[in-house]
Amino acid sequence: MTNHYDIIIIGTGAGGGTMARALAPTGKRILILEKGDFIPREKANFDPQKNWVEKRYIANDTWYHKGEPFQPFHPHYYVGGNTKFYGAALFRLREKDFEEFEHYDGISPAWPISYADLEPYYTLGEKWYYVHAQTGADPTDPERSEPYPYPPLPHEPRIQQLSDDLTATGLHPFPLPMGMRMEHEGEEGTSSNLDLWPQFDGYPDPYEIKADSHVVGVRPALQHDNVTLKINSPVERLETDASGRKVEKVIVKTSVGETIEYSADVVVVAAGALGSALLFLRSPQDKHPNGLANSTGQVGRNFMGHNNATLIAISKTPNDATFEKTLALADYYWGDEDFKYPMGLIQMLGKLNEDMMKLESPEPIRGMTHAEMATHSLDFWLQSEDLPRLENGISYNSEGQVVFDYTANNLEPANQLKLRLTNFLDCIKCHPGTHKVDFYLGGFVGIPLGHTMGTMKMGIDASQSVLDSYCRPHELDNVFVTDGSFFVSAGAVNPTLTIIAQTLRVADYIKQQVL
Repeated sequence: MTNHYDIIIIGTGAGGGTMARALAPTGKRILILEKGDFIPREKANFDPQKNWVEKRYIANDTWYHKGEPFQPFHPHYYVGGNTKFYGAALFRLREKDFEEFEHYDGISPAWPISYADLEPYYTLGEKWYYVHAQTGADPTDPERSEPYPYPPLPHEPRIQQLSDDLTATGLHPFPLPMGMRMEHEGEEGTSSNLDLWPQFDGYPDPYEIKADSHVVGVRPALQHDNVTLKINSPVERLETDASGRKVEKVIVKTSVGETIEYSADVVVVAAGALGSALLFLRSPQDKHPNGLANSTGQVGRNFMGHNNATLIAISKTPNDATFEKTLALADYYWGDEDFKYPMGLIQMLGKLNEDMMKLESPEPIRGMTHAEMATHSLDFWLQSEDLPRLENGISYNSEGQVVFDYTANNLEPANQLKLRLTNFLDCIKCHPGTHKVDFYLGGFVGIPLGHTMGTMKMGIDASQSVLDSYCRPHELDNVFVTDGSFFVSAGAVNPTLTIIAQTLRVADYIKQQVL
């Protein structure tokens, strides 16, 4: 049968792209299905007006939240998925993030796997995705079997001063672990320089410095003759055989209305935590009347996205850094003597410019022009853990519309983290007060879509989870889900490296136990 493959991978983001590269050397006939196209490499890639006002690269989707329609900033439907737009900060979850842990607003539940299960795959993922960092500098970094594969990115002078000032207060700033393809010291990668790329978070990278899953995963996979990529191929639904245990048809419906059926011995669903859940929900059938593998009603539920804040502080001296995304602070990750609960992580953003300031702050602050604001801003991302709640998630209503239900929780740690930042502004030579910059996060929607996790969580108890510890749905035999869906809790670090690591672990399982 022409349309039969050994393996079909749906999606090309951190899970799908990594899985494709991992399985390509098996020689098995692999089909990668991508809903979108390749993102064009063009000047508009780094134009704030094109990205944030004209929404050039945003999907033309309409979802609903509290009865109101909105156009989501995530997900992105391109080869590489959301990693084409991510900030490339690649952290490991801490050991305790995998354990049951008390938070201000409830319990963060235990995972069915431990940090030790993922450690070798974290190590491999850091090599594949060119992670630059300083081993031992992060006081909360978990134990490692090997040092980081590449040295940290150097701080520019104003960021080095920030690091020194924080250190002088007794804190422990460290180089942000970044997935960057830099051609220096014999490292394979792009010949471009970071000076060419001040716009970073939320922007596509035409220079391919950013280690995304298109460049790192899909492209190497396609060097194997047994791997085929089909773009503009949105999967409409999955169909099982009569037993309901095996997916036997992957049905694509193109934008021109053509329906194409594919089949495979193994199906890997990696359409993102939102896309994968929606695919399962729109695939009801006799054995799965509430959606595929959804007898517990958990598919699409337990969504997490972090309690994020993007803030600027106004430096008393100019910040001439071109690329300031090189520093992080985790001293408050597990709390402090004044607040015993975990608070989270502070890290730097890509540098905001005059155009972004005009979008974010129509009325200039402190009597400055927008250009002066940009020249003096220090740009921070604060990230705290939200907790899984069954009522938070994505679904279809009776009219077939995508509905997002989300009520924020565990907000006090985020408030406390912001307070810590505010309290040391004078020590880091900034004026009092911080100012919100929400365009990248889409904060005006009220849903944290920057880091999507948890919609098909892993677990041992099939009545309380969707996937087993190798990301196979309890109710299916030949399907694996490798994207942010499997998260049990969110931690307070960026989720991409954990998606990559678990994908590599699942790939090993498929190679050793399934193929």
